Amino acid sequence: MVTEHSGIAPWRDAAPYRVLVVDDMATNRMLVRATLAGDAYRVSEAVSGEQALELLAREAVDVVLLDVNMPGIGGIETCRRIRADEPLRLLPVVMLTTQEAPEDIVRGLDAGATDYIIKPFERRELMARLRAAAEHKRALDHLDEAESVLFALARMVEAKDENTGDHCDRLAHVSVVFGRALGLPHDDLEALRKGGVLHDIGKLGIPDSILGKKGPLTVDEWVIMKKHAEIGAALCSPLKTMRKTVDIVLHHHEKWDGSGYPHGLAGQDIPLLARVFQIVDIYDALASERPYKPAWSRDRIIATLQEEADKDLRDRELIAAFLDILKTRPEALQLPTDRRANLDQKIFGAIEEAGTIAWARDKYSSCMIG
Repeated sequence: MVTEHSGIAPWRDAAPYRVLVVDDMATNRMLVRATLAGDAYRVSEAVSGEQALELLAREAVDVVLLDVNMPGIGGIETCRRIRADEPLRLLPVVMLTTQEAPEDIVRGLDAGATDYIIKPFERRELMARLRAAAEHKRALDHLDEAESVLFALARMVEAKDENTGDHCDRLAHVSVVFGRALGLPHDDLEALRKGGVLHDIGKLGIPDSILGKKGPLTVDEWVIMKKHAEIGAALCSPLKTMRKTVDIVLHHHEKWDGSGYPHGLAGQDIPLLARVFQIVDIYDALASERPYKPAWSRDRIIATLQEEADKDLRDRELIAAFLDILKTRPEALQLPTDRRANLDQKIFGAIEEAGTIAWARDKYSSCMIG
């Protein structure tokens, strides 16, 4: 059975390293978990190679600590299968072997192992090797060009609307503040941060005549406009790093009573992160100045959000949690004046210099194909 540490580490600027320990011996897994106890690591466990591969297909990890000798698919074959999976090709795999089996080291390295540790291991050596492997993985993750281009495309959507200002940056900031207050884990906070920038990326597929229309949309135009949620989800879904963010992009216009779009989800069928984000989105629309309205006062925003909950349009518990922040520490919701979300600056600058969005579209397509 695949299990995961139930405790959530307190918020840290650096996310915990996600370590998957694969070993059929419970005592060995317990020893590794005890060695890595603390906020710096989040440990998951699998009792076999088969279960490890199943977990890796649905969850992101930073490093795999893999025992060589296991029933079923052994460690060497598990490593080969990890390396054969394109999305996992660069995932660090550290093999565990006994001092009596030096041939396992050669076999493991031939199978694609990143490193190896001799059992019984020394605590400091284990932590140092895992940390080095995980940090290398994080560095590679930051070079994910397709993700960077997505952010740049989203920035172009924002730049086309001169009235929203730093809308995406505000949403990213407030979403993380709200998520922290709710005690959400780091992966969820990261998804919320990305969702702040990417939530409306699907508007790339909406005609400018509709996006820029000054008056109300016709029924047919509104049908087209609502497609932006599904278009955005389709753009983000190819990337494993966007798995949780896709829920935000796709469902942030759903409503608690089922009257939203695109799928008319109701209540807790709406993904939690989408419910969290939509409250932040509404808050920003009310708190920000627009050509058709001034920024609303805090009291008026509180009354409006409470009304949304009372009408069963939003999650009452989440509204109450957000209003607690707004009432007790509203300064936490203000975007620092010296900060802009540093998600895409290099590529976004190239797009601005080129003066066209076509470059980014072509670049994203080549990333997906390559």
